Amino acid sequence: MATLRVPDVVPSPRQDCERLRKAFQGLGTDEKAVIKVLGHRNASQRRIIGETYQQLYNKCLIDDLNAELSGDFRKAVILWIYDPPERDARLANEALNSRRKGVNELQVIVEIACASSPHHLIAVRQAYSILFDSSLEEDIISNVPMPVQKVLVSLVSSYRYDKNVVDSAIANSEAAKLHEVIKTKKLDHDDFLSILSTRNVFQLKETFLHYKKNYGNSIDEDILNCGKGNLESILKVAIWCIDSPEKHFAEVIRASIVGLGTDEDSLTRVIVTRAEIDMMKVKGEYFNTNKTNLDNAVIGDTSGDYQDFLMTLLGTNV
Repeated sequence: MATLRVPDVVPSPRQDCERLRKAFQGLGTDEKAVIKVLGHRNASQRRIIGETYQQLYNKCLIDDLNAELSGDFRKAVILWIYDPPERDARLANEALNSRRKGVNELQVIVEIACASSPHHLIAVRQAYSILFDSSLEEDIISNVPMPVQKVLVSLVSSYRYDKNVVDSAIANSEAAKLHEVIKTKKLDHDDFLSILSTRNVFQLKETFLHYKKNYGNSIDEDILNCGKGNLESILKVAIWCIDSPEKHFAEVIRASIVGLGTDEDSLTRVIVTRAEIDMMKVKGEYFNTNKTNLDNAVIGDTSGDYQDFLMTLLGTNV
């Protein structure tokens, strides 16, 4: 499901570091060499490259990338270089410190909580505390108003069981509980959030199936029918990230490139964070929904080294 292409024979970390160092020397930077190396290494390989670079040259690879690259290309490469838990911790902190805290910003936290494994969420929370001397929950409480605050704290504080265990009777019963809460439009009700934040993903998917079968609409449709505020939109993102992450990320990409201008931060985030997970499924969902190829859409809205790097992560030879 990943689109990242790692060669069958990978050079040693030392060889990769030497190639990167050479790319930084002289007049100008050899951006193609940077893409050739870093755009074809997985997370563990990139981590070893960073450690080896520090040992060989007594310099931080991220610092050198920051000095040698520029613009959206630099932001994308550096985001890619971070260890995934640290990367997501930094994305969450950036969202919480942004001046505007709408759905476009706060959905990053929902993605981390609902479209990642329970183990990854724990690692992100640990990285966050180390990096920012505060817990993720504390910073959500400090920066996000109720009732969205309550939803986000509930989601990031959970630790879901990650095995495929499903009880159909419980799913049917909890679908009824969710429906009752939605009817009252009290979407931050404790029962509602408890089900969303504690049940394993497979159990929740079964619950959502029972919901649609019993009540006619999908649960996200009924949530959106309750209103058009941030609460409803954030809960819809949570439902999609639990039930069909590729659907959510395909929509984020579509929204980032439609209309005037491009939301490069959102586009970069999705491609960088999903290239090693499920970007192939995101591509398929994008095509099914928009009747156009995701690769072509990205090419149409980006250029230069930034485009080449994103396309490399999408599995294209550039």
